[in-house]
Amino acid sequence: MFASSKNSSFPIGSAAPAVTAIDHNGDAIDLGEALSEKLSLVFFYPKAHTPGCTQQACSLRDAFSLLQEKGVQVFGVSSDSPKSQKSFRDKNALPYTLISDKKSVIANAFGKSRWSRHAYLFNQGVLIWKDTHGATASQGEEAIAALKALGLY
Repeated sequence: MFASSKNSSFPIGSAAPAVTAIDHNGDAIDLGEALSEKLSLVFFYPKAHTPGCTQQACSLRDAFSLLQEKGVQVFGVSSDSPKSQKSFRDKNALPYTLISDKKSVIANAFGKSRWSRHAYLFNQGVLIWKDTHGATASQGEEAIAALKALGLY
């Protein structure tokens, strides 16, 4: 469940990247600022409306109320357009913010060289956990387990 911080371009203890992107409503979001405010989960998925990515997003949707109990804000990031992100969000009743990263600015800031499923948990802007194994249907459960293991749940 816990990834090693060795030999990683984005190790545990890293500060949240200061990047700005566009959310599913077409509004600018300063992700670095948002991640510095409180507990935050950022998950990456390759493509909206695909089976694995839908499972991952819905897993976090299903765990959302438990995450909210602990004040965790959730952000999903893919290279899809804001319009596609909005459609994906609406179709699957996703209660959290989806971010369009068409130019891979956020992905690159996280040290990702290709689009794959990853999740990162921040506490006041500092990376405290990451899942680089590409969880799909269990992403929400894994995030909650990480919070518990870290004494934050």
